[in-house]
Amino acid sequence: MEGLSYVADASFVVIDLVNLKLVDVDVKSRTAWVERGARLGELQYRIAEKSGTLGFPTGTCHTVGVGGYFSGGGHGPLSRKYGLAADDIVDARLININGEILDRKSMGEDLFWAIRGGGGGSFGIVFDWKLKLVHVPSTVTVFTVTKAPQQNATQIVHRWQYIAPKLSDDTFILATISRAEASEGQRSIQVTFRALFLGRSDMLVSLMDKQFPELGLVKRLHGNELDSVRCLLRSIHNRTHGDFA
Repeated sequence: MEGLSYVADASFVVIDLVNLKLVDVDVKSRTAWVERGARLGELQYRIAEKSGTLGFPTGTCHTVGVGGYFSGGGHGPLSRKYGLAADDIVDARLININGEILDRKSMGEDLFWAIRGGGGGSFGIVFDWKLKLVHVPSTVTVFTVTKAPQQNATQIVHRWQYIAPKLSDDTFILATISRAEASEGQRSIQVTFRALFLGRSDMLVSLMDKQFPELGLVKRLHGNELDSVRCLLRSIHNRTHGDFA
């Protein structure tokens, strides 16, 4: 909001970088330069245009801008395997208060560390980032399972807390507790498990059957295999086809 600041009493300027959207992918070096105004969905799409087996650890909301996401650290479904987005940023260019354009070498490691999690707008204007791309399989699997209290939701969540950290790094399972309508207008809760697995559905079913049978994932996940990394963003947050209850 223009004119609102929690840290400055004097006048200030809002700089709009929304038109800086270039994404330049180099498959050979497995790197990409992305300008600050690009969104996560645009980043993943441009990567997928060049390669079906390269990706980047982004979140699941495709409209989020890369600038805020990177400068806040960046956690998402690939973080168990590849860490935060900030861990895979290898260079950046910013303009400091003196109008100088600095890269990683000229800004120094302390400032480079600060802009990857400490708030990119606090130390200068970061206008693009160099990313180290990561390997993803050509086929990934997603599922959504919803449990109500009468389906042992409480016990399953308790079990999930102990199982989730021990699953392979290829497996990401997010548990969300939300309000649900019960019979006769009574309010209840439900737990939704959303997952991304870096592999085929038969491998995931076998893994869940051995390590998390309480989830009841006994059916084959027909229609839940995605053959392109460009579907990664929509897979966790919005996917409902093939859900199991």
